[in-house]
Amino acid sequence: MRLILVGPPGAGKGTQAVNLAAHYAIPHISTGDIFRLNIKGETELGKLAKTYMDAGNLVPDSVTNAMLEDRLTHSDAQSGFLLDGYPRNVGQAEFLAEVLVKRSITLDAVLELSIPNEEIIKRLSGRRICRNCGASSHVIFDKPKVDGVCDNCASELYQRQDDKVEVVANRLKVYSEQTEPIIEFYRNLGLLKVINAVGDVSEISASAIAALK
Repeated sequence: MRLILVGPPGAGKGTQAVNLAAHYAIPHISTGDIFRLNIKGETELGKLAKTYMDAGNLVPDSVTNAMLEDRLTHSDAQSGFLLDGYPRNVGQAEFLAEVLVKRSITLDAVLELSIPNEEIIKRLSGRRICRNCGASSHVIFDKPKVDGVCDNCASELYQRQDDKVEVVANRLKVYSEQTEPIIEFYRNLGLLKVINAVGDVSEISASAIAALK
C-alpha cells in the first residue's frame, strides 16, 4: 500500500498515520522525521536544511524534495509507505509524481481527513499543557480534576502560543492557501478518498481502511 495522508492541522493525521501504517505494515514517513533523521545524521541535505532553520526561514522545496526522494530509496519503503506532511503544495506533488514514475511506482490513494474549521479550533484552542511534566489535557474533551492544574504532578497547565484561537485560525488560512490545492490535484487523478475525521479514533481508522479496500 502506497498512501498519502492529507488534512488540516488538528485533523488527527499523526494518530491515523500510526494506525494505518501498523495495519498495512508500512513505514509512516513524516516530513518532520525526515528532517530530524538528516540533521541528526549530519547528511549534506541535513546540514543545508539546518542553515535555513537556524536562520528562522522555511526550508526550500528543493531540499525537502531531495530528502523525500532519498527516504523512498530506503529498504523499508520498497513494499509500501504512508506519507504524512508531504506533499504540502502542488509543486511538491508534481515532483513526487515524477519520482514515482522514474521508479515505476504507483500511488494507491490519497486519503483526506475532512473536518470543519470550527471543530479544529475547538480541538486545538482547548488544549492545555503542563509546565512541569508536559502532559496534555483539554478544557472540553479531557478536563483535569482541578481547572488549570495537572492531574499527574499538580503543576500549572498553560495554553501553547500556537494553540491560541487567532494562531490556529492563521494556520488554517495557510493550509487553505498552500495545501488545499493538492486535494484538487489528486482528485483530478482519481486518487482521492475523503474520510470524515470527526468522531472516535478507531471508527475513523476503520472508515479509512474500508475506503481503501
